[in-house]
Amino acid sequence: MSGLLHKVASPARLLSSVALVAIATTPLHAAEAEEAASEIIVTGTYAKSLEKAAELKRKAPYALDAVNAEDIGRFPTRNASDALQLVTGVTVEKQRGTGLYVSVRGLGPQFQNTQLNGRTIAVNDLIENGGARGRQFRFEVLPADLVSQIEVVKTPTADMDDGALGGNINIRTFKPLELGKKVAFSLRGFRNDVAKKGDVSFSTLGSWKNDAGTFGVLASAMVEDSHVRTDRLYQVGWNLNKFTSVLGSGYYTPSRTRSTIETEHRRMASGTLALQFKPNPTLQTDIDVLVTRLDVAYDEFGMDIYPDDTTFRTPTFVAGSQQIVGDTVQGGTINNVRFMASRETSYNRHDLTAFGLTQKWTPGALDVKADFAYSRARSYHPDGRATTRNRLATYAPLTYSFGNGYKALPTLTTTTDLTNPANFVGQAFDYTLKDSRDTDLSARLDAGYKLEGAVKRLAFGAEYHHMKRDYRRRDWVLNTILDVPLSTLGSSYTEALPYNDFFSNLGGNLPRTWVNPSDTTFYANLYTPTIAAQAPSTADLRNSFVVDQKITGAYARADFEFDLGLPVSGNIGIRYAHTKQVASGTLTNGTTAQPVSYPKSYGNWLPSFNLRAELTQKLILRLAASRVVNRPNVTDSAPRITVARDTATASGGNPELRAYEATQLDATLEYYPSASAALTGAVFWKKMDDYITAQNTTIQVPGRGDILLSTNVNGGDAKLKGMEVAFNQKLTMLPAPFNGFGMQASATVVDSKATYTAGNRQIRDALVGLSKTSYNLVGYYEQGRFNARLGYFWRNRYLSSIGSTTTAESYVAPYGSLDGSVSYMVAKGLTLGVDVSNLTDSMRYVYGKDANQPMELYHWGRTFTINLRGKF
Repeated sequence: MSGLLHKVASPARLLSSVALVAIATTPLHAAEAEEAASEIIVTGTYAKSLEKAAELKRKAPYALDAVNAEDIGRFPTRNASDALQLVTGVTVEKQRGTGLYVSVRGLGPQFQNTQLNGRTIAVNDLIENGGARGRQFRFEVLPADLVSQIEVVKTPTADMDDGALGGNINIRTFKPLELGKKVAFSLRGFRNDVAKKGDVSFSTLGSWKNDAGTFGVLASAMVEDSHVRTDRLYQVGWNLNKFTSVLGSGYYTPSRTRSTIETEHRRMASGTLALQFKPNPTLQTDIDVLVTRLDVAYDEFGMDIYPDDTTFRTPTFVAGSQQIVGDTVQGGTINNVRFMASRETSYNRHDLTAFGLTQKWTPGALDVKADFAYSRARSYHPDGRATTRNRLATYAPLTYSFGNGYKALPTLTTTTDLTNPANFVGQAFDYTLKDSRDTDLSARLDAGYKLEGAVKRLAFGAEYHHMKRDYRRRDWVLNTILDVPLSTLGSSYTEALPYNDFFSNLGGNLPRTWVNPSDTTFYANLYTPTIAAQAPSTADLRNSFVVDQKITGAYARADFEFDLGLPVSGNIGIRYAHTKQVASGTLTNGTTAQPVSYPKSYGNWLPSFNLRAELTQKLILRLAASRVVNRPNVTDSAPRITVARDTATASGGNPELRAYEATQLDATLEYYPSASAALTGAVFWKKMDDYITAQNTTIQVPGRGDILLSTNVNGGDAKLKGMEVAFNQKLTMLPAPFNGFGMQASATVVDSKATYTAGNRQIRDALVGLSKTSYNLVGYYEQGRFNARLGYFWRNRYLSSIGSTTTAESYVAPYGSLDGSVSYMVAKGLTLGVDVSNLTDSMRYVYGKDANQPMELYHWGRTFTINLRGKF
């Protein structure tokens, strides 16, 4: 830990220095908290939203962090995950510049439990490239404008849903009895400097409650039309021992390298409806509905280079051309390399519908709550507009060099003109249809009773939770134009590449333009009605699966409060969860398809303990311990085998996987010198059992020969220890106009100890998705009608793939993003603002086992937004 702490010494010293100059004022009492909660709705200042979040954290009976509507709405946020990067210990995985997945305290997205208004919610896997990652929730379908508050719970209690090793993330939408009579809207126009298109979004909210405060209704809606472009250089991995006859053994050489221009036209529509009925103080009914549809038209232009593929030619390394650094052949010349011009298109739809009903009854000391939730997520291709892969190829020598470092483009040159159609022949045409359907149903009953004495409340509850994933896939691989010269096929098979500025922000010697296959001719000529009517192949059946999971649980919790010379409170409880899972699919014996089904049943006892001690009126100590469980990714548990078409590899599931279990300890110290300042720190420790690791075996696939199959098994242990510190302060002690300044900062340091395998290679002390250090720094200024904010969000490198027996692992390089916003209230309730995300034009870099093995560069550019907000 000392080494890691040294790495973030500068942020830590900064936080400590700011804390030393913080001036203590009167502590925030209950009356002041109520006033602050109402003021945030009236004035909507960023500082007041931080005060509200701090007050929630201060009063919570467990370790909690929150981000509120003003935090969300006043920063350049497109969805809920972008907003969560403001939370201590949270890092966000971005795709094409948009926040997608969330990690808490170094544990990856699959270790989080995401809820909507306290209810479980169906995941919604993307099927753009055939992926079905599993249990993690994709935040892109939850627009930030519809979100009231996001809570991240880091130390669970017995009544909370199990399934999180990282954090329980609860996303709350607006409620009418809390908001009252209000109308709000937001109109945004934005432009990305790589996509170079003007985009727009509009959101609106209307809330009403009757004068008696017994009934309320709220509706909100959001529509967005946007364009995304990412310039990407993607090197699939570094192969071990590929050209041993020339290079000898023990050396890594590059595998397939792709230059791609990836574009998306995205249309989002989302809406919420909330009804609340409270006829008397003891009875309340809540109904919540969320509906979201995201349509994505995907169009990718690529040039693939295959120095390691022997399907059509046998590449040979030119002796004497190698440039070796360590165990990596960073440069050289390889003959008989396939250069493939590709065009991939798809139309992808992602639907999410969530319904929730809660009935509360609080007659005196008794409180009873019944809750029902149902959600459905589906990711599919509407109207059969599935993924097409249109390909043309030529064979030529490749001279390459990756010696410029992972932040620069490599040298990739050939003597063949890649813009001349006469040099190209046809390749297999692929048409892939995918449909991923998830349902999530839960019903629970909770009851509590208030008591006198040290035990203040006893609570009991039971829950039924039913999740199902139905994943279907069809692949048509059509070879009728394979190796047919383009001069024979005709000019309709190509069209002009619409871009001539590929990675224009970087120098380097590599193809910037190439022959571009048509996105319609292949489909029109090859995918005939006869082809479409074919029955599913054995490969299609192997790719499809159903995982059905039913969890029944019950808990008991006791809340206590007593005085040991200082106020002490907390809770202790135990939860039991019993899981019944049936994973069904199709496997093959030779060429014969056989339906299979694997039932599995197990139970978990999950105790928890949380203690809160008020050392002074301003200083709070928290201690927590718990046993937690996290079930495997759905796809990892499925009896499936998916064979890659471009490489001799496959991935498969393992229905016998056991759940992750972990023991975790937590200690937090929180200091609140005033209503506008908070300094908090925490240390935590987690020990994970039955860590899931990769295993590689060679299988025989008819028509493909030997294929390296990667699957997952239980086989390792892992430990995490870390610390986090957070500070926010409005500098009200300064004379006007400087008293409008304020700051918010946090830093997290995590150390991991783990040993597990990737094939026959050992991985030590690195977990997928774990950044050992991360921090954010936000400065803001609010004075009168003017508001400005500038935030920097940074995370250290993290392991993104563990590789296999024959390929190296890969790491995402350190990444930081500078975002800012400026706004001015032009009239009462009407604010005009400008936002900029990724102000410094940061890029995403990936490299192999070390920085001598560059793998990926992503450039998505800056996004500039003009917005008009109204609130009446």
